[in-house]
Amino acid sequence: MTLADQATIARHDGQVTSGKPARPKRRTFTAAYKKRILAEFGALPENSQERGALLRKERLYHSHIEDWRRQRDAGTLSPGAKNERPGKSPESGELARLRGENRKLQARNDRLSRDLGKTKTALDIAGKAFALLDEISNSADSDGN
Repeated sequence: MTLADQATIARHDGQVTSGKPARPKRRTFTAAYKKRILAEFGALPENSQERGALLRKERLYHSHIEDWRRQRDAGTLSPGAKNERPGKSPESGELARLRGENRKLQARNDRLSRDLGKTKTALDIAGKAFALLDEISNSADSDGN
């Protein structure tokens, strides 16, 4: 291994690792933490530097605050919930499943309606062809007598 290879896989403390660095883990926040931060953030004056300082201190983004407010307003920011997204209740899962099933049934209904239209057209053509042949047959019989 060359020095260039060692430099590419050196850790921050200067030790060389044998492989790729581990993928960072996503942070999770408890409902109590979210509520505490929302209370602190809400208590600070709007557009103040203190709000930015709080976000920097906690290593958060304003989008965290917006998401947590939505969760709180939707009632999904419960004490036992960790990083729960709004709308992910069992009822919403069932609703999503039923909507998907409804879309499939609607697509099947549309396909069957098109097939029925084709069948009606084919039967109409066959009926007209039968009537035409019957008329030709009757006129041939009357001409032959």
